[in-house]
Amino acid sequence: MNKDIISGKWTQLKGKAQAKWGDLTDDVFDVAAGDSKYLAGKLQEKYGWERDRAEKEVREFEKTLD
Repeated sequence: MNKDIISGKWTQLKGKAQAKWGDLTDDVFDVAAGDSKYLAGKLQEKYGWERDRAEKEVREFEKTLD
């Protein structure tokens, strides 16, 4: 799914993201607004993951949205 589409449909997709990464707060998802780099950074911070793993998680999530 294209990043512009993700940003445009973020309100609807936010619920799916929250279900996947429940430890992140609503505020994180509101600020992320479809920004995959920001979301990956917050995943690193919250879960203690390496950057590569966080980015991979976000990419895999994006693939499920197609």
